[in-house]
Amino acid sequence: MGKSEGIKQSDSGLVEAGIFPLKLWWLTLLLTTSTSYGQTVKDPLALYLQPAVFSVTMVMIHDVVNPPAASRFYTYTMMGAYEIIAQNNKSIARPAAFVKNFPELSIENGQPYNYKIAALYCILETGRVILPSGYMLEEDEKKMIIALLRAGYSREVIDQSVAVAQDIAKKIAAFGSTDGYLKLSTMVRYRPLKGDQYWYPTPPGYIEGIEPHWKTIRPMMIDSSAQFRPMAPVAFSKDSTSDFFKLAYEVYAVGTKLSEKQRFIASYWDCNPFAINTSGHMSIGFKKISPGGHWMNITGIATNKAKLTLDQGIMVHAVIAATLMDAFISCWDEKYRSSRVRPETVIHRYIDPKWQPLLQTPPFPEYTSGHSVISTAVAETLTFLIGDNFSFTDDTEVIFDLPNREFKSFRQAAEEAAISRLYGGIHYRDAIVNGQEQGKRLGAYVVTRLQAAGIKSVR
Repeated sequence: MGKSEGIKQSDSGLVEAGIFPLKLWWLTLLLTTSTSYGQTVKDPLALYLQPAVFSVTMVMIHDVVNPPAASRFYTYTMMGAYEIIAQNNKSIARPAAFVKNFPELSIENGQPYNYKIAALYCILETGRVILPSGYMLEEDEKKMIIALLRAGYSREVIDQSVAVAQDIAKKIAAFGSTDGYLKLSTMVRYRPLKGDQYWYPTPPGYIEGIEPHWKTIRPMMIDSSAQFRPMAPVAFSKDSTSDFFKLAYEVYAVGTKLSEKQRFIASYWDCNPFAINTSGHMSIGFKKISPGGHWMNITGIATNKAKLTLDQGIMVHAVIAATLMDAFISCWDEKYRSSRVRPETVIHRYIDPKWQPLLQTPPFPEYTSGHSVISTAVAETLTFLIGDNFSFTDDTEVIFDLPNREFKSFRQAAEEAAISRLYGGIHYRDAIVNGQEQGKRLGAYVVTRLQAAGIKSVR
């Protein structure tokens, strides 16, 4: 995949450096005939799934969507597609079988349509409707239609399929509008608590706490935001012999002696949607993929390698998106309950005022580690759906000038994502370990809900 780089001056004076890959997947589809599809792929339309999801990802990178919100957008963009698939493939359980409060959606179209095309288009259409810059997906919708026409699908069937997708996208957007998201902007802004033990905005941006009321968002599968509340964090202390001070010193010591491998692992799993670098009086913002976006891309890589049908691939993507959403709700519930101070702040105050973490400290409380929670939860769900010891090559970070990375299993990838937070200097070890336990319990719960709905491994 190629890339192009551009820099623009924003109204606020902040320079934004964006990295945008050329969408060669769509180009490949445009230049490939339906005959050549049939020679190499069991389900030709399955080739359209990863480009569609990636198009949504690119809009979120453009919009600098924060990690919890990104998981929500992924969930709704996939649920409409999943509903269409499930209504036409009786071997696949409908979302209402495991998603709580999911509405009864009817497909109101008496004309013949291709449900696979409708599902694919629904991913883009839902994103167009609910994302801040969703209008950017209109170009991708046009490219999809052109590719389908060149692949031999009739204009009439495509138009009818698009109509179905548009109808379901509207209904999904309406369902999403009732989850509490629209009320967040009306709630009281978060003010850091008084006390050395509590989180306080960190350099270089000193950005206020992100999504302090995220626990009020309606979950998809779990009962409540506090259902998987982790054990309490190690108590804050300035005493150099205390357990807390030892945790802080470990972050400091590790950060000052990072190996090249550790530096690479930390950078690989950075997944900071907007990292700010300063040079003199100039601030440069770098847009990157979110943690959820990274795992959604891994999901696409895995479904492609496993040669799943489009129906199976959409089901897996939808389940993983919903797992991400619930994991973020669970994690953010604890973050703003304990509101624990970040290592950077503690180290500057009590150990070394000149120390800098390798990664930019995220703008929200420390405990528990978000990547540890969501990566572990998703790894458990993917392991159930696709299998353990499923090796794959992750190319998610190639567009950010990082090489491919080989993993022997989803759990191995999640373990690396978790420990990367210590290497990056942004989390204490107990936030990582307890975050992994929190994610593992949530992932196990998701698996039980899927099993109760009759969903089994797709391999």
